[in-house]
Amino acid sequence: MALHTRDGGFVMPNAWDGLSALMLADAGFEAIATSSAALAATLGRSDGRHEVTRDEHLEHARLLGRLTGLPVNGDFEDGYGDTVEDVAATVEAAVESGLAGIGIEDTSGNPDQPIRDFDEAVSRVRSAVDAAKGRIVVTGRTDNFIQGRPDLDDTIRRLTAFAEVGADVLYAPYPPDLDALEAIVTAVAPTPVNVLVSPADEVLTVAELQKAGVKRISVGPFLYVHAMGALEQATKALVAGDLASATTGISFERISELLASGKN
Repeated sequence: MALHTRDGGFVMPNAWDGLSALMLADAGFEAIATSSAALAATLGRSDGRHEVTRDEHLEHARLLGRLTGLPVNGDFEDGYGDTVEDVAATVEAAVESGLAGIGIEDTSGNPDQPIRDFDEAVSRVRSAVDAAKGRIVVTGRTDNFIQGRPDLDDTIRRLTAFAEVGADVLYAPYPPDLDALEAIVTAVAPTPVNVLVSPADEVLTVAELQKAGVKRISVGPFLYVHAMGALEQATKALVAGDLASATTGISFERISELLASGKN
């Protein structure tokens, strides 16, 4: 929690494999996170539909931590289970796997009703906190905004309730604008708030987000998306017969250097 309470907070980028994790560690980041969306994509699956299992995500998170020696926050969707007991079991497994943090969303995995009812969502975060026993940082997250429910009042209500049952960090991806973000930060203070990149309407700088009171900035799948964008451009060059453009990038010497820096 120390990173969340210091002046300015910190940036916590999301890795998707061993090499990306090592690259982030080499760049000097103090903590990293998994991305459920990026992990699912690397496996050829969809995010948020329980297509990646808890054990697969745990194994992935252990790899990132083992290679880098950094604290790892697990983006564990809804806690991998229908019941509060399932959520508690997931938190316990995350603790045993050496994770430093875990996120619990109010999503359901059901596209027809993607957000769980208020009382159920709060009960699941409470179960996570009770299971954590202070051994792992618990982030309570509502996905109202990214699930087409632009209700700021309900979002604040949920985040406030998550804080009241003991969540260490609060998170509502993509508030509509800076005013909404500042309203969230003010409403839940002093509990730290995580932001995914920025509000929905404008990408701000780290300094601007910190001025708004944000304590943790994550990037979700967007480093992965950036890398895949470069790959798509390279494949287009290859199709066009441009071998030179298709084969630029990081050198194998650099890859070997990064791999050699791993902790395992």
